[in-house]
Amino acid sequence: MIRMMLRPRWVAALLLALGIAAAFALLGHWQLDRAIESGVVVERSTEQVKPLVEVAQPDGGVTQIATGQMVAADGSWVAGDETLITTRFNGGVKGFWVVSHFRTDAAVSIAVARGWASDRATAEAAIEALQTEPENTPVTLTGRFLTGEAPELPDPEGDSMELTKVAPSALINLWTDFTDQSVYSAYIVDAAAPTGLDLIDSPIPQVDQSLNWLNIFYAIEWVVFAGFAVFFWYRMVRDAVEREQEEAALESAAAGAPSAGA
Repeated sequence: MIRMMLRPRWVAALLLALGIAAAFALLGHWQLDRAIESGVVVERSTEQVKPLVEVAQPDGGVTQIATGQMVAADGSWVAGDETLITTRFNGGVKGFWVVSHFRTDAAVSIAVARGWASDRATAEAAIEALQTEPENTPVTLTGRFLTGEAPELPDPEGDSMELTKVAPSALINLWTDFTDQSVYSAYIVDAAAPTGLDLIDSPIPQVDQSLNWLNIFYAIEWVVFAGFAVFFWYRMVRDAVEREQEEAALESAAAGAPSAGA
């Protein structure tokens, strides 16, 4: 069998099989690197307050690294644009959020969750108080920057105007005289609640340290394919050897058989 393997035809086939195996091994190594990268902990200084303009840009998406970052922005509250958001939990207790419209000095709008209340009456009283505050009062806002939530269809048996999500795409339809101004597709949880409301629980973002097991499975799969490429070459050589041995045995048997005339 070794003599068969050394024939040029099978040597070329071996080189081809080794090349295919090497390609599969590289693909497996790439998948393994992807799995390791997904499990690497990326340290983020989310608690270090950064200017809002350095964290995200308006009229665009929100990057993963920006989500959860503490930010600061100078601007003013737009009086009358307060909204009640229902079904919001604070420390495991269901209640209400009061969300206001904040306009930065660069004339960019963003929704801000001001505070939480355990009952509707308290939240509505806080909204009435906020609506009486002077307009265009300079404010330095500090809070946690979070990705805007997707709007949710109202309960067909409930109040059609009730909102349960902080969805900028829905809030801008409720803001007074809002047309085509720039707006962030995110919101900020205020680090200081106004009078009458409790501070919203905004924990430090958790870091995901889990490996991507799907990539690990793919890496193992490519290694199996690499081994199969070499095994397939071995079986081809082995089958060729067995076929030649059978043909030689048949020829030997035919040569040793007596002729019909004898």
